[in-house]
Amino acid sequence: MPTIAVKPIKKIIIRRKPQPEDWLPEPVEAYAWKEDGVYQVGGQTAAGVTAAAAAGKELFQYLGGPDAVTLPVPMMNILNGGKHADGTVDFQEFMVQPWGASSFSEGLRMGVEVFHALKKVLKDKGYNTSVGDEGGYAPSLKSNDEAPALICQAIEQAGYTAGKDIFLALDPAASEMANAAAEKGQQGYCFFKSDPDRIATSDEMIDIWADWCGKYPIRSIEDGLGEDDWDGWAKLCAKLGDKIQIVGDDLFVTNIEFLQRGLDQKCANSILIKLNQIGTLTETIAAIDLATANGWTSVVSHRSGETEDTTIADLTVAKNTGQIKTGSACRTDRVCKYNQLLRIEEALGDKAVYGASTWNRV
Repeated sequence: MPTIAVKPIKKIIIRRKPQPEDWLPEPVEAYAWKEDGVYQVGGQTAAGVTAAAAAGKELFQYLGGPDAVTLPVPMMNILNGGKHADGTVDFQEFMVQPWGASSFSEGLRMGVEVFHALKKVLKDKGYNTSVGDEGGYAPSLKSNDEAPALICQAIEQAGYTAGKDIFLALDPAASEMANAAAEKGQQGYCFFKSDPDRIATSDEMIDIWADWCGKYPIRSIEDGLGEDDWDGWAKLCAKLGDKIQIVGDDLFVTNIEFLQRGLDQKCANSILIKLNQIGTLTETIAAIDLATANGWTSVVSHRSGETEDTTIADLTVAKNTGQIKTGSACRTDRVCKYNQLLRIEEALGDKAVYGASTWNRV
């Protein structure tokens, strides 16, 4: 595999030196495709990095040009449940977003402070403070509702105001709940951790999210329903989409065909962007551009199994997406993305814009 990934990059360097006016990676990717027959994710990403270096530019500048100036609001994973943790919490990821910060560096610091405050909150209650693969704490809590309540407590203990300085973001990964129900031969959403006999309907799940949005300062819900529940997604977006971000990950998989269906059916107002999910920079950028053209937000994201590659940090600045989801404030495979964004912020200087300005809901 490494030989396949590296070989076409050497040929790209030899046969085509990118020019300064080349902002997009299509020429490099087209050549890589011709040589390989099949895209190799590491190969095509490295090809973009190589092309940027040959053009004498940072990757974010090469991909985005002179308008690439927006640093993202971190979507920081600080508490895990579902398939990412033991215990009784059915929903997979609980995150904080420092929308009230004035810069990326300040927002990052705020998120880190809440992360450490949460550790103390959990310890004081006798909960485990080990972390999962994305760096969030993975305690065995008493209920689903306890998770956002503890995070709000941590926000306050860190010296911030929940709903003003810092907001909550959720990724329940509801497809896992739908799969658990299917394993029982039923349709709906199985609370496989807290109450395995409980199967909720789409409408009941939507009511849960509406109730939580009334109780907690939630600004974003990703995968609040299963990937095949298109009608349910349309209902969820109709009920909450004017107030919060309804993000599709499993629903769209960074694919413009699925995204177009979501646009047509009004199923969401945001898409999660995973570079190595669709496979090429060109297709990834196409998905971001389609979302942006229709007034949707794009959240550039890591994957559960990560390396210390920092391409997604450059990508989110290049496309001015305004948000990045890249794990918690620990584990080097997550922290390296934050460090790269700090370097980009420093390089941009006074030109840097914080992504809080991209919020387009009520």
